[in-house]
Amino acid sequence: MADRVALYDLTHAQLADLLAGWEQPRFRADQVWHWLYRSLAGDLTAMGNLPRSLRERLAAETDLQLLAPIAGQQSASGRTRKTLFRLRDGHTIESVLMGYDQRRTACISTQVGCAMGCVFCATGQGSLSRNLSAGEIVAQVIHFAREIQVAGLEQSIALGIGAGLQGHPVTNVVLMGMGEPLANYEATWQAIETLADARGYNLGARRITLSTVGLAPGIRRLAGEGLPINLAISLHAPDDELRNRLVPVNRRYPLGELMAAVREYAQKTKRRVTFEYALIAGVNDSAQQARQLGELLQGLLGHVNLIPLNPIPDTALRPSPREQVDAFRDLLVEAGVPATVRVRRGIGIEAGCGQLRQRQAGIASG
Repeated sequence: MADRVALYDLTHAQLADLLAGWEQPRFRADQVWHWLYRSLAGDLTAMGNLPRSLRERLAAETDLQLLAPIAGQQSASGRTRKTLFRLRDGHTIESVLMGYDQRRTACISTQVGCAMGCVFCATGQGSLSRNLSAGEIVAQVIHFAREIQVAGLEQSIALGIGAGLQGHPVTNVVLMGMGEPLANYEATWQAIETLADARGYNLGARRITLSTVGLAPGIRRLAGEGLPINLAISLHAPDDELRNRLVPVNRRYPLGELMAAVREYAQKTKRRVTFEYALIAGVNDSAQQARQLGELLQGLLGHVNLIPLNPIPDTALRPSPREQVDAFRDLLVEAGVPATVRVRRGIGIEAGCGQLRQRQAGIASG
């Protein structure tokens, strides 16, 4: 299977070139693209409006199976599902589906592992194995979309996965899973363009959020792209000394450089930037740190998303108590910085990035 063409890895133009090389008319690319991303076809032979000879050649020379689910967990409410996928080379990645009243959000990965080393992240405690291809990134969304489509309207409502199946099965995508998206820029951006393509899945760009630990050059590059996706910055500290410890990449792109890139992005795109701040008891949740953060973000078109830490095994780090979270938020609001507390999903199923993968690896080696 490894020598077959992975269809999800292709752009629309590359798919058109492939089919043109098979002496197929150009409109066949639109038909196949529609089957892949609108009909969510899982079987190449089921593409009924294609000639049988083309379906047979697609089945013989191309592949849709870039990943396979091997483990999963579901919250008691059914609103959060975590899936561990095995890739064709044996590596594993995680993705999470979260159901809200009107949204079905897929949190997807962009790398196998991560090189950023954030101390509060299970993936960051390991290492980077490789980048995902564009197709492997897209395939995570397609998997969940098919899953919801197959479950049907009644079961989706019963499980709390959104308020029905009107429109897209997956309504929002956040690139907040394993890996740093801007460290795998080309494949990540191709995947975003594929999901947003009006000829296929047609997911609105404003329903896509990319989260980065702060690779300043990538943020500046993102500002020049044509699609108005959302940008989230994993900040987690208001000063360089603490951020160097929590998010080691800060030594390469300290807060001064990072914030300059973010301000440039906000000014150029006119888009509000979200700052993610994981509140860790006794580490980054003091009143003084809240005031420092307010000063850092003063006058910026932004919003702070406060997240009580999703604890990981083998560390002493714990989430801030709710009263401390509320006090921190109130100080930010007093400073004129919009801030809200994110509803934590999947605490009971280890939905934090890399936790299921880490546990499965421990079982396999035990």
